[in-house]
Amino acid sequence: MQLQRLERHPRNFGDAGPLTPSEIHTIDAIGYEGGILMSELASRLGVTKGAVTQLFSRLEAKELVKRSLHPDDSRAVLISLTEKGKSAYQAHEDVHLNFYKELSAQLDEEEIRIFEKCIQKLNEFMQK
Repeated sequence: MQLQRLERHPRNFGDAGPLTPSEIHTIDAIGYEGGILMSELASRLGVTKGAVTQLFSRLEAKELVKRSLHPDDSRAVLISLTEKGKSAYQAHEDVHLNFYKELSAQLDEEEIRIFEKCIQKLNEFMQK
C-alpha cells in the first residue's frame, strides 16, 4: 500500500517543480547526455511509444525535455534534457545517493549485503 501511495505522489526534484515517479523515471531513462530516439526511450522504460509520447509531452510542457533533428536521419527526432531537466536528473541522483548513505549508516556490512541481494531478487522477480 505504501509503495502504491508513493507511486502516485509527486515530489520536487531541483527547480523542476513537482514530478510524478513516471516523469522523473522518464527523465532518468533519457539520461544526462540525452540524444535518444523515442523508440529507444520506450524500450528503456518497457512501455509503448504512445505512452512515451504522452510522458514526453507533459515533460516538454514543463520545459524539462526538448526535441532536435537527428544528424544522420532527417525523419528521426532525438530527445534530450533541457538545463532544467538536467537539474531534475541530478536532484534525483542525489536522492538515491542520500538514501544509500543513510541506509549504510544504519546497517552493518552483512545487512547491506543481504539488502542488496534482496533488491536484486526483487528486480529479477519484477522483470518476469
